[in-house]
Amino acid sequence: MALAAQRFARTAAGLAPDDDVFESLGIDSVQVLELLSELENELEIELPDYELRNVKTFAQLAAAIDRRL
Repeated sequence: MALAAQRFARTAAGLAPDDDVFESLGIDSVQVLELLSELENELEIELPDYELRNVKTFAQLAAAIDRRL
């Protein structure tokens, strides 16, 4: 969440695990793709599209990332 908060000028303290990524950051699908690319580069992982289809919250995104670490 910290990387997302920094990238989109939000405070990490204002984001919760169950928050919707799109709504809480006020971003669109192109911006979420940019965020995912940045996360992949930062963590040196690959997040396949099929694993992200139903991801809506930060907790779900964290779980998808954990599976790849």
